[in-house]
Amino acid sequence: MKYLPFVLILVLATFACSSSNDVNVKVVSFEDSVAYSIGADIGTNLLRDSMMLNIDIMSGAIKDVMEGKEVKINEGERQNIMRSFSMKLREKQQAKAELEATENAKAGKDFLEQNKSKEGVLTTESGLQYKVIKEGTGAKPTASDKVKVIYAGKFIDGTQFDSNVGTPDDKIVPFALNRVIKGWTEGLALMKVGAKYELYIPFELAYGAAGRQPSIPPSATLIFEVELLDIIKE
Repeated sequence: MKYLPFVLILVLATFACSSSNDVNVKVVSFEDSVAYSIGADIGTNLLRDSMMLNIDIMSGAIKDVMEGKEVKINEGERQNIMRSFSMKLREKQQAKAELEATENAKAGKDFLEQNKSKEGVLTTESGLQYKVIKEGTGAKPTASDKVKVIYAGKFIDGTQFDSNVGTPDDKIVPFALNRVIKGWTEGLALMKVGAKYELYIPFELAYGAAGRQPSIPPSATLIFEVELLDIIKE
């Protein structure tokens, strides 16, 4: 968390003027609402980063400072402690991301291995898999074209992460076929206008080992149902 020292001060501000054993926080004034909202947001971030720190010690430090008492750890020592802590936190997050990437890569590989033998599923040389839901009758796009599509994207567990289904045709934004993930560029180039395909995209042809935070995890295999509405020549 890049704003860690600021977080530690704010998350304890709501504790500073009351007993650390008082869990019945009363929100009365607008200032109370602001304080509680900030605390709730920061608490969420702390939990997300698995930062289970001692609230009593932290609130005691805030009280010492606000009441003009001598602090137990001087500023220089605190800076060194926080640098060390931030480094350990980054290392922990990196290890977690690497483990998640490894697990996702294996799950995706297993899924694609099973999927390729299913009826109607075809596999290209790159490893992209696709299934024709409906053939089109129009032209095929090239990488330099812009296209308009209806799509829905999901993970291999079936969880949907993106969709423009239901968007009015005049509100669908065209995009250049050479500006999207490789799996889309290759898959849509196979389609004629009017076609609807299901694309099964290995992470190497999607967002890679890094993913696209926060919506796409690292090394995630993706599934898209795509209907090609139109090709826009420029």
